[in-house]
Amino acid sequence: MPLTNNVIIKLNEITTMTEDKTLISEKEIDEIKLIFKNLVENNERYDIDEIEFWFKNEGSWKKKEPIIRIVNLSSYIQDKYQQTAHLRILSDDDCGC
Repeated sequence: MPLTNNVIIKLNEITTMTEDKTLISEKEIDEIKLIFKNLVENNERYDIDEIEFWFKNEGSWKKKEPIIRIVNLSSYIQDKYQQTAHLRILSDDDCGC
């Protein structure tokens, strides 16, 4: 699944806000989590491999470790949201009580 324009815009925001592309600070990690959380809450879907590919080809990210960290954060947030979204779908009527 190709990345949407909205996702690409957010990836550019991550690139712009990250001062040191070799080491992501804790504050930046929190901001990155928030960016991905906002994406999934707005029903934006993204492929983790596409995000990794985008960062590798973006040009300013020279080390692999920060890219992997961002990819892992995106995966964690997406998985967490999908799990909680699934729980919200179930209502009292569905339990057969």
